[in-house]
Amino acid sequence: MSDQDPVGVPTGAAAGSSTFNLSGRSVNAGDGIEWIKQGWLLFMKNPGVWIAITVIMVVILVVLGVIPIIGQLATQFLMPVFTAGLLLGCKSLTDGEDLRIDHLFAGFKQNIGSLVMVGVFYLIGIVVIMVITFSIGGGAALTGAFMGRGAGAGMAFGGLMLAILIMLALMVPLMMAVYFAPALVVLQNVAPLEAMKASFFGCLKNIVPFLIYGIVLFVLAIIAAIPFGLGLLVLIPVMFGSVYASYVGIFE
Repeated sequence: MSDQDPVGVPTGAAAGSSTFNLSGRSVNAGDGIEWIKQGWLLFMKNPGVWIAITVIMVVILVVLGVIPIIGQLATQFLMPVFTAGLLLGCKSLTDGEDLRIDHLFAGFKQNIGSLVMVGVFYLIGIVVIMVITFSIGGGAALTGAFMGRGAGAGMAFGGLMLAILIMLALMVPLMMAVYFAPALVVLQNVAPLEAMKASFFGCLKNIVPFLIYGIVLFVLAIIAAIPFGLGLLVLIPVMFGSVYASYVGIFE
């Protein structure tokens, strides 16, 4: 392995395309926890700027969220762009450079079209999943209505539960396809669909590390939410740092 900086991710030439592998690799189960540790160390390199970036991003997303339809669509399209900018910020810190507030908007200057397309494909996936879910749930409810009380209610409830399970089962691979896509697009110029495909298989090869990673993050999110949610100002930057660390570990 190449030289590493204090946060445990490759620096210099090691972070370049010479070691990049689009197929990804399997890592140890314990790396799920290591990604979070590395995210914390990246946060500690410049906590003030990280918190400022988080506040600005949350305000933007909240404002967009209150705008009917257009604002919500914009949120879906822009999240990959914001994510890419913050990953560029993580790379900057790893390379020994500064993290700046304008890193939040760096994705608008680099591969923005491809990043927005990741958001478009994600939204299309959400729509398809919702159509499938409502078709199953609605069909079961309609059948239950014709059957009347008792058996009909059981049919409707069973269909609703089945629809929810199918929705969750379909959402997981969609999230896997999106997880590394902004990093692959902005750091390696991979095309959107190819990036989503590589992201899916990169996650699939590392189910156990991601399971551990998800459990730890879930616990941390509960803890962070206790003091009026203020802990999220720390956890959110740590999460972005952990995404960068996991990207490097699996693809570089």
